[in-house]
Amino acid sequence: MSITANAYLGGPRPAPDELLPSAVPVRFVTEAGTASDVPSGYAAPSDDRLGEAYRRMVVARRFDQQASALTRQGRLAVYPSSRGQEACQVAGVLALRQQDWLFPTYRDTAAVVARGVDPVDVLTLVRGDWHCGYDPMATRVAPLCTPLATQLLHAVGMADALRRKGEDGVVMALVGDGGTSEGDFHEALNFAAVFGAPVVFLIQNNQYAISVPLSEQTAAPALAYKGVGYGVRSEQVDGNDLVAVLAVLDEAVEHARSGRGPFLVEAHTYRLDGHTNADDPSRYRAEEEVRRWAAADPLPRLEAWLRAREALTDRDIGAARAEAEALAADLRARIELDGPPNVLEMFDHVYADPTPQLKEQRRSLEAEAEGTEA
Repeated sequence: MSITANAYLGGPRPAPDELLPSAVPVRFVTEAGTASDVPSGYAAPSDDRLGEAYRRMVVARRFDQQASALTRQGRLAVYPSSRGQEACQVAGVLALRQQDWLFPTYRDTAAVVARGVDPVDVLTLVRGDWHCGYDPMATRVAPLCTPLATQLLHAVGMADALRRKGEDGVVMALVGDGGTSEGDFHEALNFAAVFGAPVVFLIQNNQYAISVPLSEQTAAPALAYKGVGYGVRSEQVDGNDLVAVLAVLDEAVEHARSGRGPFLVEAHTYRLDGHTNADDPSRYRAEEEVRRWAAADPLPRLEAWLRAREALTDRDIGAARAEAEALAADLRARIELDGPPNVLEMFDHVYADPTPQLKEQRRSLEAEAEGTEA
């Protein structure tokens, strides 16, 4: 163990009640777009930031709809929709500065678009290519990660490296509720707490790990409590209330940036569509449940809140929708300009001198692609 780590471990330990999340999810705005009557204890973001969040959410929603349509047309191999989770993904990006890092899962394409990555590049992986499509070092966005929770260890490693180099960066590590049952999730929390890594774990609890409901996955009172056992300050928030999510994440990022170690946030949300285009969610969830969550949609909720505060006009809404339509049209026009991915490239960057097995696999795939036997 390094001297730096020993110094961190030798510091004052937080009292257990300083780590506990709120008894109920933090909320600023009700489903109707009115003010919650329960004090949150967090500072509300400015109306200017909320207006920017609204614009990005409109763009994110349209991007998601367009990507789903491209999948139905056979132009994407697969697409995991995030419709309904825009408040979590946009707030997760708005809480960061340029020098910070984002570690997304496969469902967090809206977050990566909100971070400023070209939407065409964001969809590279789900087109079936072998690479992520963008430069992680230039964008400070790690590749979209399909294996559950493995990116959390990478995120903590990055955060620890930033800390050791004396850089002022924070890492936002996204994970779903299913990922919290993986061993990597627990190893990441323990390492981050022991070494004081400046990382924020944002759990998007959309209620289902594919088709497994949360009630059959964990006995914890809430996923946020999983951070406490590792010495990580934790909080839970209404994930469809962007005002609340951004308020909590602002404090979480400041906590990590100021050298007080990691922070875990559980955002209670819901994916309105299936797990992917290959999923039929009607087989495992009731229509009434979907209707209830649709009524809590984060986008009209924020729109109603901002309109009531006279912080959003018809012109603002029209401009955001026009920008979103332009993005969708550009996406349709450019998505296939480079032609279909060359599947044989997946063998090119594994070993300088490929193994006999890889050479055989390449010959077999090449023959299959050409319609002949190897």
